[in-house]
Amino acid sequence: MQDKVVYEFAIIRVVPKVERGEFLNVGVILFSKKKQYIDMKYTLNKNRLLSFSNEIDIEELQAYLQAWESICHGKSEGGKIGELPIPERFRWLTASKSTILQCSPVHPGLGEDMEQILKDLFRKYVL
Repeated sequence: MQDKVVYEFAIIRVVPKVERGEFLNVGVILFSKKKQYIDMKYTLNKNRLLSFSNEIDIEELQAYLQAWESICHGKSEGGKIGELPIPERFRWLTASKSTILQCSPVHPGLGEDMEQILKDLFRKYVL
């Protein structure tokens, strides 16, 4: 129990028409302050997305998610936001937005292996 740390996660959603409130889960973002960990995992199933809404631009969505990933990993492609400390990057990425790419409310958890937790959350909420 002593090795377990608090983590926070949010589900990444595609919301093609914000006014309709419908969404499709495409990824997970995970953060642990104690472990200084932030990462995300996502997948874009083109057929599933286009059957949900034929107006989705898959390439644009991929570019947005890659930008989020750059911010998450603190890469230079993440710009000024990617230079922020890990907790601030997580808060920025999971802040409420009214765009095609949104996050669920942030949920807490307790665990040891952040990589495994990310895989488990992804499998549970996205696949």
